[in-house]
Amino acid sequence: MRFSPTFLDEIRDRVPISDVIGKRVSWDRKKTNASKGDYWACCPFHGEKSPSFHCEDRKGRYHCFGCGVSGDHFRFLTDLDGMNFPEAVQQIADMAGIAMPQPDVEAEKRDRERTSLQDVMEMATQFFQDQLQTANGAKARAYLRDRSLTGRTIETFRLGYAPESRNALKEHLAGRGVPKEQIEACGLVVHGPEIPVSYDRFRDRIMFPILSAREKVIAFGGRAMSPDAPAKYLNSNETELFHKGSVLYNFSRARKAMGGADGAGTIIAVEGYMDVIALHQAGIENAVAPLGTALTENQLSLLWRLTAQPVLCFDGDGAGIRAANRAVDLALPHLKPGFSVRFAMLPDGKDPDDLVKHEGRAPFDKVLANARSLSEMLWTREVQGGGFDTPEKRAELEARLKQITTVITDENVRRHYGQDVRDRLNAFFQGASRQQSAPRGGFERNPRQSAGRGGPAGRGGQPAQRAGTGAISDRLARSSMVSGNQALPPLRESVLALTIVNHPQLLFEEYDEVSAIDYENRDMQKFWSAVLNAASSAGPRLTREVLIEMLEAEGFGALLKGLDQQIRFARLWTATAAAAPEDALEGYRQAMSLHKRTKALLWQRRELENELAYATEEGDGETVSQVLRSLQEVQLEVVRMENQEAIIDGFGVLSGRIKGPAGK
Repeated sequence: MRFSPTFLDEIRDRVPISDVIGKRVSWDRKKTNASKGDYWACCPFHGEKSPSFHCEDRKGRYHCFGCGVSGDHFRFLTDLDGMNFPEAVQQIADMAGIAMPQPDVEAEKRDRERTSLQDVMEMATQFFQDQLQTANGAKARAYLRDRSLTGRTIETFRLGYAPESRNALKEHLAGRGVPKEQIEACGLVVHGPEIPVSYDRFRDRIMFPILSAREKVIAFGGRAMSPDAPAKYLNSNETELFHKGSVLYNFSRARKAMGGADGAGTIIAVEGYMDVIALHQAGIENAVAPLGTALTENQLSLLWRLTAQPVLCFDGDGAGIRAANRAVDLALPHLKPGFSVRFAMLPDGKDPDDLVKHEGRAPFDKVLANARSLSEMLWTREVQGGGFDTPEKRAELEARLKQITTVITDENVRRHYGQDVRDRLNAFFQGASRQQSAPRGGFERNPRQSAGRGGPAGRGGQPAQRAGTGAISDRLARSSMVSGNQALPPLRESVLALTIVNHPQLLFEEYDEVSAIDYENRDMQKFWSAVLNAASSAGPRLTREVLIEMLEAEGFGALLKGLDQQIRFARLWTATAAAAPEDALEGYRQAMSLHKRTKALLWQRRELENELAYATEEGDGETVSQVLRSLQEVQLEVVRMENQEAIIDGFGVLSGRIKGPAGK
């Protein structure tokens, strides 16, 4: 029986390849990173003692670096279990919960026709490429040269030129024996009952072939050469091969590039064809673009198939901000645990092409590093430019945010967004209240009135502001324990990271815990992803020298130097290469314990502050008093940690045990 590519793709997409292979192998705990869909095992096809068999859910492929076997879901079952292909398809379909298709003569006929149409599209692509190199294509070549595109880039993306003649492509294809019906079915000509003679759809345009996930040409985008053209960009119309809302430009190349050192496991969605091509030429190959329209739900689903956190990149002008806000509304209903989007906003008046043309990828990388979360974009949109100086306006903002977040269908994500909104509103309104509380020559509130509905108060009606949001000391608020985005990370993060870099054997001995470290500092998040990728590729034989060389090659040399200086200044010698393995392990465990305790402390503080705000609004004096006592206990815990010199304002000694060489 013949299976359509659409059916095979659907069942493959629904079943992670690790689920298929995991029934026959035991995953190696040290090398496997399940959260990223990256798995290692001893190869089931040949005997081995160390795991060299690798599979990735994102790519739906496996490969053994020992014996060289590779394939997809079906190949694994046919090669290992001796199934025939239909049996393998049946098993994957059962796992996907999809019924096998019944034999359909008409469907098989359409598949053959679709294959024929792809052949026609390939002929058209070659025609446009050839035309770009003729005298007719001189103007188009000059345009591409002005956009700083190299010959290699033009060839990679198979750019071409459609001549001005109304029938150039049609006559070329007809001369190759292509029937009129197939030319029309491919959308290459304009035709219809009201048009006596069909003519080429694309004329005097630079041509951008659009590829399917299987890298077949399924459509074209054309950029007009004439400023008088009615449309600057023109896409193919909907055909049997092409459904615009379900395709992303450069999807197949970006999917392959994601695994590279610079891909960092994400996909970047930009606005246009030329943005994608310019970024590719600058070394950023994991970019895609919608086809001249706003991002659709289907296209967002495509992005989420590849990565849990795609980055949507928009121009910083008014149109770009409006497009970003539309994307916020598009994504909100579909958020799931772990799946969201981030937003990278370019400087006003700049597009990706402008940023990379003169200075390379560095300016664009900086924009990506400052990408904002969806929740931050939503908050900024709703409060920017608004005046909230009255209770009524603040109530309106609160109601609007609550209404917006109700569209999130996942219950857990919706609940956490509600909490995030409350946190932001509390901080926002408290700041506004402090500004308004300064004497202005009018009424001054009696502090005793704050014991009821007016605000938090302790026993006896005394003002409680000192124990409210300021319950944790200003010293801690300024310290590296709670600061996430500084030039250097908090000291505890530096200890964790540099200990592992200098003693990489700890990475494999403590892999489950190490791979789950959640860094606050953005630079450290990227750095740690590179460390884990290096460990995955090099395996347990990874040495300090090799790891540092790999990290420096990816641009982390300056960060490594800064971490080393920070550690040496604090005299935390167990994090250096000179430490004995057992001392490094002990230092790492103490830093990890502190890291976890700090996370828990900050979470506890936030929850208590929220509870205090609600109790205050309700005028519940008893609950207010209880929460204040709890906040005071949190403060005592902070003082205890500071007295033990776990970390004091980003500078200190862990547990007093950590000494330099020779007792220094």
